[in-house]
Amino acid sequence: MKAFVHVGKEVRYSDIDEPLAGKGQVKIKLKCAGLNHRDLNIPNRRGDNPEPLVLGSDGAGIITEVGKGVSKFTVGDEVLLNPGLGWKENSDAPPEGFEILGMPDHGTFAEYIVTDSDHIERKPGHLTWEEAGVLALPALTGFRALFTKGEIQKGETVFVPGAGSGVATFLILFAKAAGARVIVSSRSESKRNKALEIGADVAIDTNSDWVESLKAEQIDLVIESIGRATFNRSLGVLRKGGKIVTFGATTEDEITIDIRKFFYGQYKLFGSTMGSREELRQMLNFITEHQIRPVLAESFDLAQALDAFDYLKEAKQFGNIALRIG
Repeated sequence: MKAFVHVGKEVRYSDIDEPLAGKGQVKIKLKCAGLNHRDLNIPNRRGDNPEPLVLGSDGAGIITEVGKGVSKFTVGDEVLLNPGLGWKENSDAPPEGFEILGMPDHGTFAEYIVTDSDHIERKPGHLTWEEAGVLALPALTGFRALFTKGEIQKGETVFVPGAGSGVATFLILFAKAAGARVIVSSRSESKRNKALEIGADVAIDTNSDWVESLKAEQIDLVIESIGRATFNRSLGVLRKGGKIVTFGATTEDEITIDIRKFFYGQYKLFGSTMGSREELRQMLNFITEHQIRPVLAESFDLAQALDAFDYLKEAKQFGNIALRIG
């Protein structure tokens, strides 16, 4: 079968053996996969490993084979992959042994994938294949950050620095569906306008004076994914006693904060990563109830995956990037 793999010191589109479903497993003919920043980083993490690894954490497709012991699914079912492996019930942090699909196990950038039946969910009926293929990882990340950790409430205001990522677009859609007010920032005027189009109430220039731009706002929650470049600026616009939830660091990992200012302000800081199967199911119910659709930035054929990687590296996207398969 065709797949996009990391092998040695390169990533390439090539042929690898087609997998077979074993006991408790299903084989899925993938229709679409989603490209995430994690996929860009895995080749560096693997170094010059000579064993081919199929990249990709997100995907959706049709079951073509069911192994012994599988009773909840049958051939022909339309499903999406749960990218989080080994985290079933919601908890304060992932359990020991938690992994994300696409390393060390083969991922979704291939014509077929075999996985345990516990690691799939039924595709929401209102979504296209491209929408379902890009959904799980960024939507689950945003859902946990916003609801489990951030505990956003109707009428509260959330600020999302950096409006272009797939997770950021889900944060906007989810927060608005929950009745919250949403503020975003971006250096790109085009991305600011697109954020307003999908529901954001206010969009400010990242290069502006945030304190001045947001002086009329009371921000209850900031969801941070940028890190050192924006963390203290985010803290500077958060109301006293407010929350920051952080799930990423696209700039430097290490930050310095004024701890006295932090404890006098009675701020709350939470870390968040992906989410559990329980939260994934809650998220799928939420998007079905509110008929939420992922924002698609661009779609590429699987054979064009290198072009998709370049597109993501250059931060051109507003929303999620899909890889069409077959």
